Parts: sequence; structure tokens; C-alpha cells
Amino acid sequence: MVKRDFKRRIVSIAGIDPIKLLGVEDRNLRLIEEHFDENVVVRGDEIIIAGSPRTIEQLARVLEKLIEIAGSGRSVTEGDVLTVIRGGKAEGEKIGALDDAIVYYSPVKRRSVVPRSVRQKEYVDAIRSHDVVFAIGPAGTGKTYLAIACALAALKNGAIERIFISRPVVEAGENLGFLPGDMQEKIEPYLRPIFDAFRDMIGQERVLKMIESGALEIAPLAYMRGRTLNGSFAILDEAQNCTVGQMKMFLTRLGESSKAIVTGDVTQIDLADPAQSGLVAAREILDGVEGIAFVTFGEEDVVRHWLVRRIIRAFSLKSASLAARAERVPAAQETAADGAGNSEAPPETIV
Repeated sequence: MVKRDFKRRIVSIAGIDPIKLLGVEDRNLRLIEEHFDENVVVRGDEIIIAGSPRTIEQLARVLEKLIEIAGSGRSVTEGDVLTVIRGGKAEGEKIGALDDAIVYYSPVKRRSVVPRSVRQKEYVDAIRSHDVVFAIGPAGTGKTYLAIACALAALKNGAIERIFISRPVVEAGENLGFLPGDMQEKIEPYLRPIFDAFRDMIGQERVLKMIESGALEIAPLAYMRGRTLNGSFAILDEAQNCTVGQMKMFLTRLGESSKAIVTGDVTQIDLADPAQSGLVAAREILDGVEGIAFVTFGEEDVVRHWLVRRIIRAFSLKSASLAARAERVPAAQETAADGAGNSEAPPETIV
């Protein structure tokens, strides 16, 4: 029997708000325990960690960085925990700079919109330094919200004259023809999340004024054909549901002094043939083209409800399992068919 060399260390959290550090119901602590497979005990102003010497050192470094984040006054997110665990000291230092990376100040919320993960910071930096940016990843990673914040900041600074946001209108389980109202009323639900993001940052009254003045246009992707967008910040949302032709059409609308941001999730394609997704094709065709940046988000970047990350993970694991099963079934059927074809016919019965 191999005897493990256990050690014990006490980390002080005196003066730190335990909720900001450990999360509601100690969710951040549970996440650390899941990763390191060690028990971490909190007693008053102390965190007690025990395990092998190597694990102790790793745990201590993670906790020290998280304590530093909480000590700055910001609540530690599950994304922060995962980033520090996976990225080490270098990524941890990047997290500390997030609060200084202001994207846009919201007069409605009376607070600044800032990146909430290292990947979100890379996304904002890419938008600022490239004319075309693709943001690909699961729901809840802030792809569209941050793009809108960057667009509002560019409009406020005079870098652009208007914001254009579009989505492909693709039915997902419901037929548009059976929904009540005229075409505009039928399309509105597809664009509602975009309106919600704008209202959250600048308020309903300002949104309406921008639409009336032409500074903001939100429309289905089909309405873009034949247009040229000069001095614009164009955002294509839910791009996984546009075709290859539509993607090319959108990207070639760009005029002088314009930017294009394309967001989408390749795991949620609603097209009849997922292989025709323009987002999937663009990643293969345009990767490496100068002036174009691709930013890929993961489940650790989800900034919605803490359960969203776990839901995404569960679906991803199940999807992989179903895909493997689907590959095995045709193979089994083919084997059975071959066996039936090669078997000898039963002897003829003479009556």
C-alpha cells in the first residue's frame, strides 16, 4: 500500500466578504472541490485545505488569487474560478484588470459595462482592433451584449454614424405563417432580445429616438440585400442560422469606416441542413484572413445564472453520447444486412 503524504494549510480571509469570495451557498467553493477532488473547509475567517503537498500548493495559489479579486470589491464568479484554475497565474492577473476595461457607461444602470471574463476582454480588444470579428460560443457568454456596448461606445465617440443589427429569421419549432399578426409583428419576437439589450443599457425612450433618427436600425437579415453600410457598426446575431450565401451577403455590405461583428453558437443551428450554416463555413473559409478575428467562448465564460453553465455542459456531454450512438446504429444495421445477404437460403420443403 502506498502511503500518501498529506499536508494541511490555513488561508486567512479576514476582512473579505465571504459571499463575494465563496459565492451564494458556497458555489465557488464547491467548484474548487470538484476540480481538485479535495475537501476545503471554511471556519470563521479561515479556509483549511488538506491534501498532497502538490495539491496544497495549487489550491493555495488559486485561493490567494480569488481572495485578491474579492478584496478589490468585486464578486468572484464561477468563470473567474475556472479561469484561475485552468490558466494559472498569468490568467489570474488578467482577471484583476477586468474592472478597468470599461466598454460603455450605462446612464440607465448608472454603472459601466465591463468584461466579466478573460475571454470577454479578448473579445472587446478584438472588436477595437479589427474591422470584422466573429464571436462563437454558447448562450450566456455576452457575445451580443458586449457587441452592442461596443457599438454604443463607438457611436458616442463619433467613430461611427449608425448601428445596424440583424438576425436571420429561422423558425425553430413554430411556423411563422401560423403566428398572429402581420409580417412585422411576426418578426418582432426574433428581434426582441436585441431590443432588450439596448433598453437595458440606454432605456426605452433613447432607443425609440435613435430608431426615429436613423442612428439605430434593427431588421431581419433579408432586408440587407443590395445595401451598403458606410460609417456603421453592423452586428449579425444568431449567425449560425444564416446560410453561406447570406453570410457572404452580410459581410460584403460593409462600406467605409465600418465594422462587422458576427455572433453565434454552432451547437444551436435551426437550419434544416446544419451543414449549410454560414457561420460554420465562415470559420473554415476566413480563418487566417488578415483583418478578421475569431474569438471562441467556452462554458467557463457563461455569465448568466450559475446553472446555465452546467446545463450547457450536460447537453454537450449528452449530444456527444447521442452522436456516438447514432454512428454505431448504421454500422450495426450494415453488419446485420451483410449477414442476411450471405446466409444460405433454407431448404425447399416438398409437400
